[in-house]
Amino acid sequence: MTATSPVPPYPTPFGMLKGKTVVVTAAAGTGIGFAAAKRAAEEGARLLISDFHERRLGEAADRIAAEVGVERPATVVCDVTDEAAVQGLRNASLSALGRVDVLINNAGLGGEVDVVDMTDDQWSRVLDVTLTSLFRMTRAFLPSMYAGKSGVMVNNASVLGWRAQKGQAHYAAAKAGVMAFTRCAALEAAEHGVRINGVAPSLAMHPFLAKVTTQEALDKLVEKEAFKRPAEVWEIANIMMFLASDLSSYMTGEIISASSQQA
Repeated sequence: MTATSPVPPYPTPFGMLKGKTVVVTAAAGTGIGFAAAKRAAEEGARLLISDFHERRLGEAADRIAAEVGVERPATVVCDVTDEAAVQGLRNASLSALGRVDVLINNAGLGGEVDVVDMTDDQWSRVLDVTLTSLFRMTRAFLPSMYAGKSGVMVNNASVLGWRAQKGQAHYAAAKAGVMAFTRCAALEAAEHGVRINGVAPSLAMHPFLAKVTTQEALDKLVEKEAFKRPAEVWEIANIMMFLASDLSSYMTGEIISASSQQA
């Protein structure tokens, strides 16, 4: 195996989101959502974070306040598969922040099962959490962005929307849907001054992924990466910050591949 490339230094904030308000879904725990929320706070944003897990959500807000040295982010418990809960999150976000400049749609659900063994419930659950929830959140937040003639949405996709992997048909189909939805919604939103883009990570390591994936499978995935290591979650969050900021002002309907995978 080729030697592992070193992890680069953690980024120095540049104030990319100073003065902006940001809402992040699925932001509890240690995954990409939490990393994105923390990076947004570091870049100067006023923040509201949401998640289905109330205790972990509160702990995440406490960590951001302590580690970044900012006011504790507002929190809203939200089940993204529940339309009423999504509407409640939208209302609470507008109440707490006054407006929402950036929405980071991070909620998703994976799992590994072959097509011949997959139940309707397994298929439907992954698509509901990963794809249909994105539709619900976008539908809920776009009207206020349209009214303000500005706003940005950043959607978390996956390279599996492009590439094949055994046991991932439901997740790959959902993430391909995220990509297609992003492109179509972006064309509609552009008429109102709103941008919608996505990021497609290949492999970002965090404790939850390690819990649901065997070490053998992880080793095989790492071997496909040119850097011979998974991405740090904050490396994916960095790309989200770029897409959320004015630095990407001419980009919409795009999916950035956050990957070192070889063709």
